[in-house]
Amino acid sequence: MELNKYFDHTILKPEATEEDVKRVCAEARKYDFASVCINPCYVPLAAKELKGTDVKVCTVIGFPLGANSTKIKALEAKDVVANGAQEVDMVLNVGKVKEGDYDYIAKEVAAVKEACEGRLLKVILETCLLTDEEIALASKACVKGHADYVKTSTGFSKGGATPHAVKIMREAVGPHIGVKASGGVHNLEEAKAMIEAGASRIGASASVKVMEEYEKC
Repeated sequence: MELNKYFDHTILKPEATEEDVKRVCAEARKYDFASVCINPCYVPLAAKELKGTDVKVCTVIGFPLGANSTKIKALEAKDVVANGAQEVDMVLNVGKVKEGDYDYIAKEVAAVKEACEGRLLKVILETCLLTDEEIALASKACVKGHADYVKTSTGFSKGGATPHAVKIMREAVGPHIGVKASGGVHNLEEAKAMIEAGASRIGASASVKVMEEYEKC
């Protein structure tokens, strides 16, 4: 796979405007990234901006805390899919992981996956808040719930992706489930480290900078 297709080109900051989203979509078209990841209110705009390209529209639900009820997360998923989202990144309930309630995690993922109506579902673990064992067990629960990807981070907690967490996730889910490293990937060296650890997708706002470095190599 070409490096550009690893990237979910991301703009999730709360102050993002329509013009910001249009700019990110234009950058994604230029570099042919895997997707643009935007907040739910901008899904219709991104769908319009990316129409006729193979850049997917990705959005987030239960974001950034993951503490909404399963019912609300499923309704969010239905809404964004109806508005044109092709990929959905949901935040799992971190408190339930801390309680060891992996059955809850699997059932919630399954409910949201059903609501996605065949669209790709990535589940955000927020690995900076979890132990290595919790990362592994939560990853396996997500697979049980039919997630397509497990993802490291929202980028809004106390830490982002690390190669160590990515490696644990890859070992937990095996070779056929995606692993997305997100949060804190600022340059080509860091992107390569995530890929070497097992990431099959990278969420970053610095995607263009990484590609510019890559093109100079």
